[in-house]
Amino acid sequence: MEPVYLVIAVALLGYFVLGGLVGRARSKYGVKAPAMTGNPDFERVNRVHQNTLESLVAFIPACWIFGAYVSVTWATVLGVLFIVARAIYAVGYIRAAERRGPGAGLTGVVNIVLVLGAMVGLVRALL
Repeated sequence: MEPVYLVIAVALLGYFVLGGLVGRARSKYGVKAPAMTGNPDFERVNRVHQNTLESLVAFIPACWIFGAYVSVTWATVLGVLFIVARAIYAVGYIRAAERRGPGAGLTGVVNIVLVLGAMVGLVRALL
């Protein structure tokens, strides 16, 4: 399971990096805490960070369970795809909101595969 743990840790590291980008955007665009709005460029960076948190809520347990009950190799591959998808999403969305689609779509597909695969693996283990 170590490769699965590593990919989850890298995904979490990416989340912390995005948090740093939010802090930098606050300073750059003059959006003082606790404000969450006020500049569209800041809001896009902040939304990338928040959406990544929302995606991690499904990704982490699904990847962990998928690795434990289906395949460590495939959980790791899907985890790497998740990280790549979040990077595509972040770069696209920060540049222009309408460019977030490909990364968001790939993130969704990866999470759906992980969740459904985890459920199948658990059901098979219970039977």
